[in-house]
Amino acid sequence: MQDFKILYEDNHIIVVEKKPNIPSQADKTEDIDMLTIVKEYIKEKYQKPGNVYLGLVHRLDRPVGGIMVFAKTSKAASRLSNQVREKTFKKKYLAVVDGKVEHEEGTLEDYLYKDERTNTSKVVNQSKKNSKFAKLDYKVLKYNELKNLSLLEINLHTGRHHQIRVQLAHFGHSIFGDQKYGTRGQGKQIALWAYKLTIEHPVTKELMTFEDFPEPCGTWCILK
Repeated sequence: MQDFKILYEDNHIIVVEKKPNIPSQADKTEDIDMLTIVKEYIKEKYQKPGNVYLGLVHRLDRPVGGIMVFAKTSKAASRLSNQVREKTFKKKYLAVVDGKVEHEEGTLEDYLYKDERTNTSKVVNQSKKNSKFAKLDYKVLKYNELKNLSLLEINLHTGRHHQIRVQLAHFGHSIFGDQKYGTRGQGKQIALWAYKLTIEHPVTKELMTFEDFPEPCGTWCILK
């Protein structure tokens, strides 16, 4: 059984930390993924025979680490999915970006188009067919003048393909270590982490907030 960090667990949900470079769910690489890892944990811990139900409510890009919540029942999955649709499912990220961001906080609004052939997205004109509206807020938490890098808190309003990475790159402040959209830190781990998650518990209706931070080493040492 794979070792991983559990932030919270009850009969309805399990909140975990996804390490960078682990897929959220199985893909064509056939590498071990978080959905399978958590299923195996439940099967072994509770000695469940046969297939284990686990609902995938949301995803993180493969290179991105941070908090994920899975549903342990179909009812919990349905209610959490409704929260995603109704935008009451709140995710916040930390990102180290290139350069000094002019304003201490702001909002980015763009239209994104996903190219299925290259598995990339780009900012396009609103009139382009199949483009989707994307919105996020950012706040500057720290700036390192010597390294010319900024630490941002990102609040997502929409959940588009590679949204944070594409919008920040278009903004002129690409994420450090982003292999697809970045300008600096090639060969390094991407400095993007889903650090905060707020949900309404699908059964008790309690408002729950979870926080999890990247280890202060590797890529995240760059601001020191």
